[in-house]
Amino acid sequence: MRVVLIGGTSHTGKSTVARAVADRLGFAYRPTDLLARHPGRPWRTPEREVPPHVAEHYGTLAVDELITSVLDHYDRLWPRIEELITEHAKGEGPGLVLEGSALWPDRVAGLTVPHTKTVWFTADDTVLAARIRHSARGEERSRLVEKFLARSVRYQQLMVESVDAHGLCRLDTSGRSVAELVAAVLSGPCRQEP
Repeated sequence: MRVVLIGGTSHTGKSTVARAVADRLGFAYRPTDLLARHPGRPWRTPEREVPPHVAEHYGTLAVDELITSVLDHYDRLWPRIEELITEHAKGEGPGLVLEGSALWPDRVAGLTVPHTKTVWFTADDTVLAARIRHSARGEERSRLVEKFLARSVRYQQLMVESVDAHGLCRLDTSGRSVAELVAAVLSGPCRQEP
């Protein structure tokens, strides 16, 4: 195994588990969010206010339009993702743990790259809601946060349909520790290419 891909919607634990898997394997860790950023989370953090274009994005688009927008973004990003996966799968340098919602199952299922393990994380809708609202402390019930949550839930529904249609692996992260998830990723029944 040279590449581990961890997909899923926001707040399913991808980043935390991917870092732990990378540490365990001695692989490089990379989130797809750093390749190109789609309008991010629509709530303030200590480091930043919500940019006007992000507030407009979530404030004016319907959930299905938000899904179309993010999937179009992932389509544009796919050539760079595929290049990264192929480059690391060749066996030169350290392996790679790549995580992000940009790892859309339809695209990944078409890869013919060897030595690649794939898994998508899911979480119960109530768990997703609790995690997103906790992350948005102080704004957890704002209209923009609720729209982000609705988009995340819908994204997960579509992703699960795609994962299942391709016979790929998914893991529910609800109520599971990081150690349990790392073990499941590394030893579980997830697809591993020859």
